Amino acid sequence: MDIVGFALAVLLIELTPGPNMAWLAGLAATEGKRNGMAAVAGVAVGLLANGALAALGLAALLESFPALWNGLRIAGALMMVWLAVEAWRGAGNETPAANGTTGRAFATGALINLLNPKAYLFFVVVAPQFLGGETLSIGNALLLSVISTAIATLIHCAIVLAGARAQGWLSDPRRTRTVRRIFALIILGVAASFLLTPVR
Repeated sequence: MDIVGFALAVLLIELTPGPNMAWLAGLAATEGKRNGMAAVAGVAVGLLANGALAALGLAALLESFPALWNGLRIAGALMMVWLAVEAWRGAGNETPAANGTTGRAFATGALINLLNPKAYLFFVVVAPQFLGGETLSIGNALLLSVISTAIATLIHCAIVLAGARAQGWLSDPRRTRTVRRIFALIILGVAASFLLTPVR
């Protein structure tokens, strides 16, 4: 198994802007570092679960049954649209952290990844290239999940810390309102990325 090659591939993928990066940056800026870090933990749990579920056959099942694949991506998109509506409606709140709780941020982070079909496609397309001819067993899937989650979590923590620095600037209610509405539009963009995932 080419662990070093896999780690480098994950690093490149994680440094490419995507749903987790956009959502975490916006969340940290509008709700603060505490909720941002809770979301990072949720994302990590979701990523680890992706690896376990892929090893148990979910990734292959999604490949074989287009209806399941499409149901997953539509459910993910609908959840993101709901989050966008909530962010837009909360744009009038005066305090940056008034829009959510750590528990909600954690659960949302986990769900975003569990409902993201691209996360499972990663274990079908990318991971096998580094297995050295082995099949994707529970053992090596979990190992690859731990490696990819560790790399992703480090990057996500940096994103949250950077986003949280904007909180002071958001002390002006007008700025807060504007940024939250931009955040809502970003979330809608993430929802679109779910729907633009190719139909299987």
